[in-house]
Amino acid sequence: MLRFAANLTYLFTELPMLDRFAAAAEAGFKGVEIPYPYDIDPRDLTRTARAFNMDMILLNCPPPNWGGGPRGFAAVPGLEARFRKDFDHALRVAQRLNVRHIHVLAGKAKGEQARQTFIENLRWATERAPHANLAIKPLSSPSGAFAENFLNNYQQASDIISEIGSGNLGIQFDTFHAQSLTRDVIGTWRRYADQIRHVQIAGYPKRDEPFAGSINFPNLFEELDRYGYQGWVGARYTPATRTDLGLGWMPKIATA
Repeated sequence: MLRFAANLTYLFTELPMLDRFAAAAEAGFKGVEIPYPYDIDPRDLTRTARAFNMDMILLNCPPPNWGGGPRGFAAVPGLEARFRKDFDHALRVAQRLNVRHIHVLAGKAKGEQARQTFIENLRWATERAPHANLAIKPLSSPSGAFAENFLNNYQQASDIISEIGSGNLGIQFDTFHAQSLTRDVIGTWRRYADQIRHVQIAGYPKRDEPFAGSINFPNLFEELDRYGYQGWVGARYTPATRTDLGLGWMPKIATA
């Protein structure tokens, strides 16, 4: 049985952050993704998650830069010290929140030097956090917003993970980005399933509710079940209207 987590940066945003836990639990989610929990008291997050029997699944590294600066450094030559400082910060927060899954953002960079920087930083991070599940995510969108991002190819991600050879590093599989990159979400899942550690879902091309757009989600969920996927499936989409009005996909998933 697949386990679904609500991404609280995208869902239930009509409510204050801590109130989103109750809404997610009432909707049937068993966990939550909070990509950027850094400005919230971890005691409040932990207490609220426990109150609603919710697992906190994921956070992003580095912490957000809302001033328009870069939002990832792992592949950027010359910023190794900044990446490691930010990773240690993310790791401390993850440990306090009992979050095991850390999404490491590559950042904007190109070329062989960027590749080597990414590999060296990831190798360091896997050794620094042996009990965490680290993941990298190829990014793309119809708008071209991620054109300068270093990691923009699933085979590229797979090769880097294989070269590092650490059991606590894998792929974060986001259906929106996968469809933008490959136009074949299910085929991409099949090819890289052994390296995928976390799944996120959204319609394409609008990143709206699952079952909207061009992705066959019932078939995808059958594939996940057939494979025996044991990870979480994060609902990371922008609701077309209020979140609670667009949750009709959840019982469909349960019977897919």
